[in-house]
Amino acid sequence: MKKVRFQADADLKQSIVSGVLRRQPNLDFQSANAAGFEGKKDQEVLVSAAKERRVLVTHDRKTMPVEFGEFVLSQTSSGVLILSQRLSINEAIETLILIWEASTAEEWINQIMSIPF
Repeated sequence: MKKVRFQADADLKQSIVSGVLRRQPNLDFQSANAAGFEGKKDQEVLVSAAKERRVLVTHDRKTMPVEFGEFVLSQTSSGVLILSQRLSINEAIETLILIWEASTAEEWINQIMSIPF
């Protein structure tokens, strides 16, 4: 069983990525900047995250659920996690660390979850 690896979407607050890595340095969380996501369309981001076997972490509740649904019709996703922008930075950080500690990468395949529900 493999650990969950995260990929930040371009709209995800960088302070969440930085905070997660500061609290849990062993966690694998790639920034959107490192992935070159600025200006990329949702489908391109989903393809890249899937190739890298990373769960995509985003704030995009508007278009990502539909794009994800279309994506998994023909391809395998490593998963998508949508964090509400109303979550505090601390809550978002704690949620991601808990997911990393309590789940496996295999559990996230073709799954999408919104926090809070």
